[in-house]
Amino acid sequence: MKAIKENKVYHVDEKTKDTYLVQGYDIYDDKGKLVEKSNKSAVSYEAYAKLEAEIKRLKAENKELKEQVKVDVPVSKD
Repeated sequence: MKAIKENKVYHVDEKTKDTYLVQGYDIYDDKGKLVEKSNKSAVSYEAYAKLEAEIKRLKAENKELKEQVKVDVPVSKD
């Protein structure tokens, strides 16, 4: 496993993994897949702004679809 933070990379094992997580390192397996993300990890502003725009777009789409469902769904009278 590897502990990665910014430009620092350390090889770690299960025993030392938690120590690096506390220090803000993310843990990746040997194939490069994220195993565990540190709760101290920061997200870049660029990534944050991109996600914020995506959320705004999805909320608008969701609102539009809900309005379509209200119009398109016939009311059944039993």
